[in-house]
Amino acid sequence: MRKLIYYVAVTLDGYIADPDGRFDFFPLEGDHGPWVVEHYPESVPGHLRGQLGLAEAPPRVFDTVLMGRATHQVAVDEGLASGYPHLRQYVFTSHPDDLPAEEGLTITSDDPLAAVRRLKAEQSGLDIWLCGGGALAATLIDEIDELRLKVNPLVLGDGIPLIGAAAARPGATSAKPGAAAIPFTRRMSRAFESGVTYVEYARSA
Repeated sequence: MRKLIYYVAVTLDGYIADPDGRFDFFPLEGDHGPWVVEHYPESVPGHLRGQLGLAEAPPRVFDTVLMGRATHQVAVDEGLASGYPHLRQYVFTSHPDDLPAEEGLTITSDDPLAAVRRLKAEQSGLDIWLCGGGALAATLIDEIDELRLKVNPLVLGDGIPLIGAAAARPGATSAKPGAAAIPFTRRMSRAFESGVTYVEYARSA
């Protein structure tokens, strides 16, 4: 079965963006950059792939990407129809009619959990990339199989957390005080001279 992998950059204090949703403070330069491009070529946005010689590069890990409206809006604000036209893209929003349609881009108000379970049940394909944001991650926490984090040597103090508030649904797992913790096992880590540390966690059985 395909896995749902939350692969994202995060600060030392657990934020994936500032309070306004900006994340351009994460360093791109450094020895972690070429490693990320080599191991996750499909994570490079479509408008940059040609510059990096990735125009024809096949995906290595993911063939599908999931995101919330705010994450997709970053590409829209740059004048792009979508951020990852080389992947199957799903944008979850309560107002799907506000966004233009694009080939390979599904904009939907469907239940993200049901959609992920359908995608996981597909008989073929690579894994599924959850690229943001924190609210969608909270909704999908019961289906996240792995965390793959680029931990950056930065502290924000406030912003959008890695896992936001859990959706209000019966039986939802929540990060609220008193809720059951969700165990993950560290599988590997790699430290770079840039100060970035790449860490993989697999959901414990």
